[in-house]
Amino acid sequence: MLFGDVIWGILIALVVAFLAAAIRVLREYERGVVFTLGRFTSVKGPGFFLLIPVVQQMVRVDLRTVVQDVPSQDVISRDNVSVKVNAVIYYRAVDPEKAVIQVEDFQAATSQLAQTTLRSVLGKHDLDEMLAERDKLNNDIQNILDTQTDAWGIKVANVEIKHVDIDESMVRAIAQQAEAERERRAKVINAEGEHQAAERLVQAAHTLAGAPRAMDLRYLSAVQNVASDKAQTFLFPLPMELLDALRKGAGGED
Repeated sequence: MLFGDVIWGILIALVVAFLAAAIRVLREYERGVVFTLGRFTSVKGPGFFLLIPVVQQMVRVDLRTVVQDVPSQDVISRDNVSVKVNAVIYYRAVDPEKAVIQVEDFQAATSQLAQTTLRSVLGKHDLDEMLAERDKLNNDIQNILDTQTDAWGIKVANVEIKHVDIDESMVRAIAQQAEAERERRAKVINAEGEHQAAERLVQAAHTLAGAPRAMDLRYLSAVQNVASDKAQTFLFPLPMELLDALRKGAGGED
């Protein structure tokens, strides 16, 4: 009787050990890539399932979006300016089978690929483009990464350039350039204003030339403005018609 109890105890222990090794429970965001005797057989999850101990092995894959910093990279722009650029990438595994079989460590591989792509893409642009066209550069890097990681079952959702660090000497040069640009724009605006004013004066002169009585009105308006002044000395301009009449009279007497 005692021997039988020992046998039953051993059998129960074996069953419990087998179930403990066979039972797997995966969360909603997890998948299990199952290998049977070293060969890929299926992708399991989420939820409850059984594995055959020793015969089958499972590799967990997290399907949630991974947010990963790209370490600061030394980049030489197209206009030969040395800058340090770092970024952040958002990606996730969309095909667990490829993410396990096609690449040893998809997170490390994606990080290294992001670093080399960041240097390659930014090196083709000028410093001004790096500072002013970040959205375009982000899209370019994202498209390249997404294309190359597709074979690994990885989807790169977004890339954001965080910082573009420039030497202090270059910062001063950029500030001087910006100041010179502001002065140039101010001069252009001033010149355009003077040009428009000159055009208006020419138009007014043509208008007055076509209406002689209008000049008399302008003359009377000017006299009225001078008369309203409290100054003690007045200068009255003579109309050109009066001077012409005087010249004609003087010529007639001769």
